[in-house]
Amino acid sequence: MATTTVEGAHHAAPTASEYIRHHLAHLSNTHQQGPVDFSVLHYDTLFWSIAMGVIGCLVMWMAARKATAGVPGRFQAAVEMLVEMVENQSKTIVHGDRSFIAPAALTVFVWVALMNSLDFLPVDMFSEAFKYFGVEHLFPYHRVVPTADLNGTIGISLGVLILMLYYGIKIKGFGGWLHELFAAPFGIYMAPFNLLLNIIEYAAKMVSLGMRLFGNMFAGELLFLLIALLGSTATVFGFVGHVIAGSIWAIFHILIVFLQAFIFMMLTLVYLGQAHEGH
Repeated sequence: MATTTVEGAHHAAPTASEYIRHHLAHLSNTHQQGPVDFSVLHYDTLFWSIAMGVIGCLVMWMAARKATAGVPGRFQAAVEMLVEMVENQSKTIVHGDRSFIAPAALTVFVWVALMNSLDFLPVDMFSEAFKYFGVEHLFPYHRVVPTADLNGTIGISLGVLILMLYYGIKIKGFGGWLHELFAAPFGIYMAPFNLLLNIIEYAAKMVSLGMRLFGNMFAGELLFLLIALLGSTATVFGFVGHVIAGSIWAIFHILIVFLQAFIFMMLTLVYLGQAHEGH
């Protein structure tokens, strides 16, 4: 999956830990790097998130534009199967108006699946491209997979939280939602405990949604880096192990990429469905 080139200093090759740290660093507005520092703006995460969102919208627009009433082609059939799957899941989970929720869930699935799929690109592809065009000084760090960045996944889950609050207020009314916030589940006389419990519930849903996707994609990216290091060893065993391990992990990772997108979509539907119901 990955090239065997190891980036580093001009005079000495980096160690394995230096190679991994370099590839896990972001192009950001500060030299400080860390997966849980939300004060840092990660330009690479923003770029690839927006790019995959635009590509996803273009793909779905092309499918709708070319849709015919006759026998569908393979592309139209695949999109129709995807839309039908999401619609069936939304009918089962959300009891109410799904005119916005079902398309939102479809958007989430396509967007997350495309961002996850960027993990299949060779780990050294962009660094080598930057060197080839002589712009490596402009891009000292670059990470491609937005869902392997906790800032990115928490940002998506924050959008889901906003939708949960919106539908909770829309369905129950602001007064009903506020009353539920203070009265459920132990009654109005336990209002302080109910408020604290409900705030923790909202926060836990948002954090767990983002952390689950981040953890799986970060682990997958780290494994690709370790496999790339295996291929950099100047031995036959290292090269063969690199090819075999890379091929097996890439095939298995296809399942992870789409499974995580499906889980994220399903949890989004579940949380929005819960927003339609009372305690």
